[in-house]
Amino acid sequence: MSLPFLAADSGHDEYAADAALPHQVKDGWVRPYRPGPWRVSAAAMLLMLASYLLIAAVIMGFAGNGSGVVTTVAAAVLAVGCTLRLLRVGLWVSPRGLRQVGLLYTTTLPWNRVGSVRTAQQPVKWLGLPRTVQGQALVVTRADGVLLRPLLTDHNADFLGRTEAFDQAADAIESRAARASAR
Repeated sequence: MSLPFLAADSGHDEYAADAALPHQVKDGWVRPYRPGPWRVSAAAMLLMLASYLLIAAVIMGFAGNGSGVVTTVAAAVLAVGCTLRLLRVGLWVSPRGLRQVGLLYTTTLPWNRVGSVRTAQQPVKWLGLPRTVQGQALVVTRADGVLLRPLLTDHNADFLGRTEAFDQAADAIESRAARASAR
């Protein structure tokens, strides 16, 4: 049985991580790391909430509460939509540029508009909450000098407690940026 995702951990090929990850979407956009356990756990909790809401909608439907069914199903659909968006949050790269996906926004920069990509020690948000701690962040500076919001930190939902995975993801994104700027 072939297990292509193991090639990403072997470290033999610089491009093996890109080829082995199942996080590729249309137009060649790839997230060079897997979603972390905190992000997956939050998504699982939201999906469990949606399932409870759908069960409640069925019960309300049998009880004859039509407006309650509509409201509960709408809340379940909203929970599923938030879950899908939560799983897409992160930095995505392609040969065309860098895409920063947040929960409510998406910023796309072509490589020619990316000034620098580097890792920096700075205060970062802990799991996206207002509390900040000292940590590392992948800092993306546009060509005009404007800093993008750091989405890739060692204390976010993808890398909390996994500093080695953060280092690998940051190195992969930095090397992509270096290869793109060399062209």
